[in-house]
Amino acid sequence: MNIKPLDDRVLVEQFEEEEKVGSIIIPESAKEKPRMAKVIAVGTDEELQELVKTGDTIIFSKYSGDEMKVKDKEYLLVSRGDILAIVE
Repeated sequence: MNIKPLDDRVLVEQFEEEEKVGSIIIPESAKEKPRMAKVIAVGTDEELQELVKTGDTIIFSKYSGDEMKVKDKEYLLVSRGDILAIVE
């Protein structure tokens, strides 16, 4: 199944980050979700397509986007306004 975002949305896959604090184990439920992600697909907005490309790494706002799960992979649909930066 292919997902093609519409308008000013970007489909991203969040990075899994390891968090170690000495010998303390932090449970999954207490960890914050990462705010960096790899762009999987870019929406149909022409201006957005000039800024963000498939494969780019972005930083997005906390608590933004709509979560979805496709074939055991988790993705996030993020609006253009929630993208804070592109990592180069």
